[in-house]
Amino acid sequence: MVEKAIAILVGSILLGIGINVFLVPYELLDGGIIGISLIIKYIWNLKVGLTIILLSIPLYIIAWVYYRPYFYNSLHGMLFSSFMIDVLSPLRGSIEIPIFFSSVIGGALVGTGIGLMLRHETSTGGTDLLAQFISKLTNYNVGILIFIIDGIVILCGSWIVGPRIFLYSVVVVILVGAVTTILTSVNRKAVC
Repeated sequence: MVEKAIAILVGSILLGIGINVFLVPYELLDGGIIGISLIIKYIWNLKVGLTIILLSIPLYIIAWVYYRPYFYNSLHGMLFSSFMIDVLSPLRGSIEIPIFFSSVIGGALVGTGIGLMLRHETSTGGTDLLAQFISKLTNYNVGILIFIIDGIVILCGSWIVGPRIFLYSVVVVILVGAVTTILTSVNRKAVC
């Protein structure tokens, strides 16, 4: 339980730093609920963490009804990481580096935060749950479904941020996915 709490704390701080210091200043996107929340931030200037919570409510209602272990394992991770994203928002603009490096570092930090939480059987919630439900209905691979959902999110966001930022956002999504995959597969090997 202590390890899980530390994973949530450290993972949430990494998410908050990655999003606020490296993604938001350049209006970079990520996939999933975080990406949708970033799009909403760029359009209406709403808080990213609060938007994540609001967008997650329908998914958590579904989880409560159909898949309670996911509800219990990810609710605290989603709430705390959303809180940390908003608490760390004053860090925006504290570092100025070229956009490519910002997309690489931001993607790596967000991926590390998510991967660390997933290694300890908690998460930030979001569209992963949606992908799990679609997978159960269609027998498609969950990883492929998450990739498709992330792709749809950044494609939709490309209308707002433009083609140049879209390309850097693809770098973010690739790094988030790669780092998350590495961290979660290291955990699986250790358990086996």
